[in-house]
Amino acid sequence: MARTEKNEQAVPAKAQTEAQAAEKEFDAAAVDEVMRKYDRDSNVRIWTGWQKWTVYGILAAFAVFVIYVTLFATWLDLVRYPSFLGCVLLCGYLVYPAKKGVQRANYIPWYDWLLMILGAGAFFYVCFCAKDLTVRLGFLNVRSYEIVIGVIGILAAMELCRRSTGIPILCVAAVFVLYSLYYYWFGKGLGPARAIRQLTIGLFYNTTGLLTTPIQVCAKFIVVFIIFGAFLERTGISNFFINLANCVAGSASGGPAKVAVISSALCGMVSGSSVGNTVTTGSVTIPMMKKTGYKGEFAGAVEAAASTGGQIMPPIMGAAAFLMADYVAVPYSHIIVRAILPAFLYFLGIFIGVHLEAKRLGLRGMSREELPIFKRLVKRTYLLLPLIILVYLVSSGTRTMAFSAAIAIIFAVAVSNLRHNPPMGIISCAALLAYLFIPLPGAVSIALLIVGILSAAICMLRKDATMTPAVFFDSLANGGKGALSVASACAIAGVIAGCITMTGLASQIITAIITVSHGVKFIALFLTMICCIILGMGVPTTANYCIMASTCAPILIELGIPNMAAHFFVFYFGIVADITPPVALAAYAGSAIAKSRPMQTALNATKLAIAAFIIPYIFALNPAMLLIDTNFLQVAMIVVTSVIGMVGVSAGLSGYLKGSLIWPLRIVAIAAGLLLIIPGILTDVIGIVVIAALLAFQILRQKRAAA
Repeated sequence: MARTEKNEQAVPAKAQTEAQAAEKEFDAAAVDEVMRKYDRDSNVRIWTGWQKWTVYGILAAFAVFVIYVTLFATWLDLVRYPSFLGCVLLCGYLVYPAKKGVQRANYIPWYDWLLMILGAGAFFYVCFCAKDLTVRLGFLNVRSYEIVIGVIGILAAMELCRRSTGIPILCVAAVFVLYSLYYYWFGKGLGPARAIRQLTIGLFYNTTGLLTTPIQVCAKFIVVFIIFGAFLERTGISNFFINLANCVAGSASGGPAKVAVISSALCGMVSGSSVGNTVTTGSVTIPMMKKTGYKGEFAGAVEAAASTGGQIMPPIMGAAAFLMADYVAVPYSHIIVRAILPAFLYFLGIFIGVHLEAKRLGLRGMSREELPIFKRLVKRTYLLLPLIILVYLVSSGTRTMAFSAAIAIIFAVAVSNLRHNPPMGIISCAALLAYLFIPLPGAVSIALLIVGILSAAICMLRKDATMTPAVFFDSLANGGKGALSVASACAIAGVIAGCITMTGLASQIITAIITVSHGVKFIALFLTMICCIILGMGVPTTANYCIMASTCAPILIELGIPNMAAHFFVFYFGIVADITPPVALAAYAGSAIAKSRPMQTALNATKLAIAAFIIPYIFALNPAMLLIDTNFLQVAMIVVTSVIGMVGVSAGLSGYLKGSLIWPLRIVAIAAGLLLIIPGILTDVIGIVVIAALLAFQILRQKRAAA
């Protein structure tokens, strides 16, 4: 990440010394160790020498292939998506070993070569025979050896998912596959051979399994955004976000913890990985929080909760916003608008919890000498240009999502070198902006695009450039590598969705939930929440949402929950699995950096992120919080009362509000806060009266104690 770029002018010498001291406490080797332990995506093979550059070249070629196909190809679905998955398997087995631990450099065992060739070959077979298969699939005319090819492809994809993502999602998929076999074998009476045949056709050859919505959206949109994220990372924007957060909150009580909340929210929305963001930003912020006076269990929890929340932070939301737009069939701009208020309340809850803990412990912020100089930091706001362009283009609908991401990549290259070569950087950005926003004849428009690309390329040729050709190549390779775990998880999410669709299991699950809950929405929501947390353990954000949207969202829609609210509900509870014990990977990663007790850190993170467990119930029962069927006055009332409500809830959980709170008063504060968060005039009045009375009581008690 840009964390390593410590030569920023925006950081004064004393602040740099402090940051360097923090990094010494938790150096790069320790970061890598934590990532390998808690982030499956970081447990990769070791390549050195020419073998390393060969593998990187293959990954970079994969990234270029995806961008080309997304922007220009008009292939059949049975060519486009199997070719994508074939490349994923080819690259995936080059990157991910069979098990964790110390790897032998430049070595792949024979069985991995076999899995790679057979697995990728199965998908490439579908590409080469696409036209013939398209005709024969209409009559279910699939040959016996093609069933064997399909089984090999499915098993190879599942094994890659195990390596890159972990066992939890694979266990879920295995349960659904076994149920589907049982359904066809005994339910339909087809026998074992015909059951396997029917299931293989549905999961491998039709667009109801591996090739269904998750992998389609992944191939068309998500991978390009992951590649964009790899380039954006190299611009130094993460360091910019951390410095900006220091300017905003570094001097306040418990400043480093508030910096962690703000910077992790900004960095996390781009990274799309709770664990990855916890480790990279936490390696700087957690040691600083401990030096300020926070306990390790609290410091690790703050970083984990904030990093996890980055994935619900608009406008990017860790790429899940694009998936949700496709599932709900609404414009992307609708998703990010609906996400604003819940995300604001989530981070407000963490921020208030951090503030109250700082007040309880009597902690101070950083001195002015330790903070970045804001005037110098403002000069680097141009780093936000790629993000602004991306969000505008996607939100306005003037360009496709994939094209918007591709243009944003060029902007990222241009702005990364703007400080080192201002003339060419300005020419590149100006030409690209003119191409996008000024209506010109076709030839002139294309000429401007070429000028923008060439100018950005020329900027890379300087020796002091941030984005050199080597860094450009490395960003492409890292973008391709980062897409592998997401793509393999999306493929298995498609298997789960396919099993549910083919067997009609969705209606049975819905019936079971309604029967158990007796039609009471709150009970049904609670049962769905448990399902989401269990199914979301250890699963990447995008695949996590795919599973939730296929299995749990239909349950809520059947119960009368609005479509948008149902999808947001399952998305939120799928995300918080990363900080919810027992499989709280982000919290455990934070505890490793903080050298604290893992379970206590996870419990603290859950407590800090309490808003994520409350707010989804609110907008599921009253969609006004998602700005659905509401007006400006109602929105203003919801914001004001929800903010006061989060103060009450946070005070009750932390046990502090202008002084210590005894347990009965803590319960009263939590209850009053919940009443305020629930939209409604009566609940708001009761909540405000109780909070005001509680605050007056605390102030009066404080004055008596002082007297």
